[in-house]
Formats: sequence, C-alpha cells, structure tokens
Amino acid sequence: MTDRLSIDTDALAAAVDAAFDAETRFLAELVKVPSDNPPGDCAPHAARAAELLEAMGFTVERHPVPEALVRANGMVSATNLVVRHRFSGEGPVVALNAHGDVVPPGEGWSADPYGAEIRDGVMYGRGVAVSKSDFATYAFALKALMAAGGDLKGAVELHLTYDEEAGGEIGPKWLLDQGLSKPDYAVSASFAYSVVTAHNGCLHLEVQVNGKSAHAARPDTGFDALEAANGVLAALYAHRPELATRRSKVPGITHPSLTVGLIQGGINTNVVPDRVTFRLDRRMIPEENPAKVEAELRALVERAASGFAGIRTEVRRILLARPFTSVGDAPRLAALFARHAEAVLGVPVAQTGIPLYTDARHYSEAGIPTVLYGAGPRDLLEANGHRADEKLVLEDLRKATLVVARTLAELLG
Repeated sequence: MTDRLSIDTDALAAAVDAAFDAETRFLAELVKVPSDNPPGDCAPHAARAAELLEAMGFTVERHPVPEALVRANGMVSATNLVVRHRFSGEGPVVALNAHGDVVPPGEGWSADPYGAEIRDGVMYGRGVAVSKSDFATYAFALKALMAAGGDLKGAVELHLTYDEEAGGEIGPKWLLDQGLSKPDYAVSASFAYSVVTAHNGCLHLEVQVNGKSAHAARPDTGFDALEAANGVLAALYAHRPELATRRSKVPGITHPSLTVGLIQGGINTNVVPDRVTFRLDRRMIPEENPAKVEAELRALVERAASGFAGIRTEVRRILLARPFTSVGDAPRLAALFARHAEAVLGVPVAQTGIPLYTDARHYSEAGIPTVLYGAGPRDLLEANGHRADEKLVLEDLRKATLVVARTLAELLG
C-alpha cells in the first residue's frame, strides 16, 4: 500500500521496528549523560550524542557556540549539532529540532535520574521525554526513510541544540542567524498524541525596589523598600483576575498568567531594608503583543510604587520568548502529521496549542512553517516533565518514530 507516499508504508514500519532496540539503547545513552541547565555545561552531552550519531553512519557537524556568547546566556558550554541528508532530486528541506539540555532532576525520584531504568516498558530519567527522546525519534525516523528506499526529493536536517531551558537564543536561533541552515519546514520536539500549532510566549522581568536603610529603632529616618515592594506585589496579584478574562481562541490555551517566582532583599533583622528585588513570569497568549504586555507591567509597577515616599524602582527584562503561531504552509504540515498520527496510533489526534514556550518560535519567527510533534504521552504532566520520575512509554517512542517517518515521506514525495 502507498497511502499517498513514495515509500511503501509496510516497509517503513518494518524499518522502524527492526531498529527499535537500537533506538532504545541510543536514548538510554543520552539519558545517562547529565546535561542540566543550569548550570548549562552541555558540550560533553553534545560530544556523546555526536559519537552515537556517527556510529549510526551519519555525518555530524559540530558547531560550538563562542564562549562569550554562551556565558552571556547564563551557560557554561554549548555545541549545536547538525546532521544533513539529501535525497535524490530537488525538494524541500525539513529541519527536525530537539534540545538536549534539561532542568536539574530535583528530589523525589524512585530511580536514578541518569540511569535510564526501564520498568514495564517505561523508561525513567531526566530528559527522557523532554526532549532527549526526540533526538532518537528524529534520527531513527530518518534512518527508516533511508532504509526503506523510495523516490524522495529534498533533504532532512537534524538540529540538536542545547539551550532551550535558557531561551533558545544560542540554539536554533543561532543556527538560523549564522546562516548554517535555511529550512523550508521545521518540526520541534513534542508529544505523540497531539500536533501543536501554537504556544504561549513568556516575559521575565526583574523588579528592583530601592529605598534607604535605617536603624530599626528609628524607621522614620529611612525609606522601607520591603513595604513598597509589598505594595507593588499586591498590585501585581490584583492584576491576575483581569488577566483571566483575556481568553485565547486557540484550543489548549486558556488565558495569560502572572507568577512571582523569586524574591530577595534586606540587610539584617534590625535594619530597615534598602533594597528588595523580585522576578516575575508573565505568560502571554498568542493573541497578545509582547511590547504592550511589557509596557503594561512597567506602568503598573511604577504606579504602585509612586505612593511610597523616597522609593525608586528599576525594571529589567530578563527574557522575552514571543508566542509561537502558525505561518505560511504550517497548516498543511500540521494536517499531514495529524493524519499519519491517527493512522499509526489509532486514536483521534488534535491540532492544538500549549501554554508553554519552546524553541519552535525561533523557526516560526524566521518565517518557516513549523509544528511541534515527537515522542511522548498526551501532555507534560503525564510525562512528569520537569518533575521527579520523568518517564516515556517506549511504545510511544516507536509509534512517534513511524509517524515522523511517514509524514516526511509524504512531504518529500
């Protein structure tokens, strides 16, 4: 049977199945090498990944990011990997992007976070789902295409990068800005039971509230930065209910959110605090304008602090991740993935948005039609992503690999 493909789907499935034990071992080796970000010393993981890919017969380009740029992005080391395979004839270039950096494991694990332990067909380990799994999904989907033969035109590139947890500025964005890749389509890491076509943006701001220190016995001689910060925080929290009324039209995304996640300040118990600093996280729905969101927050902080004598505020942007939206031919790409996912998984597969932010936005901002699809369950919580006992059902890895291979076969056919 052909199912609109230039490759027999039975042969493609056979190629995926024949290599699945090797694919599982490949993923386990990636999980066993720590790549926590922070601290972001990820070059050793890239070196191991490159070795494994070369053992599969791929030619791997290593692109170390300059040290000064790495450190400016709060990391220690990063090497981006690119694999390119061109089929016969002219056709589109499809980039498959997954990130190898992971959040630190934290507490509460029932298994070694770097052990890649398999129990009842489920692999456990930090990064096994987000998103070292898709190093395997994409590499072995490409190998299956090559093994199955067929008249394919164009090229597939693997973009394996290492700074998604720090914003993606020196990963996919750097590859595109340097002219190292100019794909016609892009696919970013995700989960198997939905095709993601949009996601939230994120703005991180650091707010510094400055006052004047004084002895606690004479607080009237100082200006209490903590009291003023309390007023600013109260105004921010009072802003939350209004944000909940701003509803997104994208399925899977609800409304904007605001969280204050870090606060520090003060000198000593018996001293009026002269400085308090806190950082906030503002998630933006796809319909929002990031510039307007930032201006709104800055005005809110300034207005709230203005009622306190002797207080100055400084607001500094830490991170801006713009929302990801569909561009160009992305709807067709999403429809292809959904159709092949339904055929392989045997269940309806939605095209939806997610409230996270990912590296996909960098491709979309460059005008490249992009979707998110990869190996995993239905959502981040089910995978224990960023939590203890992160896990991946290995059968989902096998099925997602076949979905990607089939979709590429039709796209390149």
